[in-house]
Parts: sequence; structure tokens; C-alpha cells
Amino acid sequence: MKLFKSFFPIVLLLAGTQTLSAQFKLAPLPYAYNALEPAIDKQTMEIHYTKHHQGYVTNLNAAVKGTTAEGKSLAQILAVASTYPAAIRNNAGGHYNHSLFWQIMAPKPKPASPAFLKEIDANFGSMEKFKAAFADSAAKRFGSGWAWLIVQNGKLKITTTANQDNPLMDIAVEKGRPILALDVWEHAYYLKYQNKRADYITAWWTVVNWPEVERRYDEVVKK
Repeated sequence: MKLFKSFFPIVLLLAGTQTLSAQFKLAPLPYAYNALEPAIDKQTMEIHYTKHHQGYVTNLNAAVKGTTAEGKSLAQILAVASTYPAAIRNNAGGHYNHSLFWQIMAPKPKPASPAFLKEIDANFGSMEKFKAAFADSAAKRFGSGWAWLIVQNGKLKITTTANQDNPLMDIAVEKGRPILALDVWEHAYYLKYQNKRADYITAWWTVVNWPEVERRYDEVVKK
């Protein structure tokens, strides 16, 4: 028993060291799994975060070992995604995309500020027109992918990408800084909405964290 007691802390220490040594880590979810209900159900959130996102992080750490991506930041990898194997590009994109996705949602979020609404109006005519255009793009994204609101040359623009690509990648058709992201992979909504992607998109608007979206917008335009 004494041997076990002395050995157990060493096992924990070694396990902790291995975790700390990982190049990329899964950040804590900023709310409980059920916090976004009824828009996003608890089971979907838990599976999405602990299985899908964790999978991208685990696979990315394995993929970068022994490559020129080892030691580089996520932003550095995405900027030259075309130069890396698919395993790095796909998992780096998956890690970045989901990290942003969790942050731009919140339970009972505050509405967009008058200042940000003014920017939306200037670029899209109104918040209603923006939501309609964004929802249409997200619904029409064929297969798996993402819908984005990006800042491009100081202007707001809607775009979509396939799979786990994003507008920060050098291969993106529309490049820019993402400030809002919607996951339209089926794993993001199928348990609750089945094939009704449009219903999922409609419900998602109720959990968009507008203060965080605006903070990211300001971070870009006020540099």
C-alpha cells in the first residue's frame, strides 16, 4: 500500500506533464453543456465539444510532430495552410473554427449595441437583411462547412467555406478576419434538428454573443 501511495502522485505528475507539453490545448467551454438550450441541446453540445473539438486538438498535436508546423502558432499555420499536409490543415482549421464558435455564443446574450448596429446597417442595410443574407448563405453551403462574418479591408462581408477551412487560410477564396462563425456540419445540429438546417440556423440567432462579435470587430478596425 505504501508503494502504491508513493507511486500514484508520480503517475499524476507524469500525466500532467504530458498534457502540458502538448502544443495545442482544448480551452474550457465558457458555459455548461445545457446553457444554450433550447437552441442547442445538452447532448449535442457535449459530444461536439468533448468528441469532435477534442479530436481536432488531439489529431493536430499528432500531425505537427516532426514537421515545420511544430512550435508554430495556430495563426501561423493557418496563414500558410496550403503548404501543409491535409491532416494539419484540416485539424488546425477544426481547432480554430470551434474555438471561435464557442466564444461567439452565450446563454441569454445581450443584443448588438447601437454602434455595431450602425456598422451592420452601413454594410447590409439592416440587421434583418444581414441575418437573412447570412442564413441564406449558411443554408446553401453544400455539404459540411461554415458560414462567416468577416472583416475584409475594413468592411463586413459574409462568406462560407467547406469542411474545416476558414477565411484566415491562404487557400480561402474570401480572406478576412472572422468575427462570427456558424458550424453547419451535421454533427452540430442533427441530434435535435435532423435534416432541418434552416431551423437550426433560426434558433442559433438566439444565442449569438453580440458583445463578443463586436469586441472582435473593434479589435480589427481599431488597430
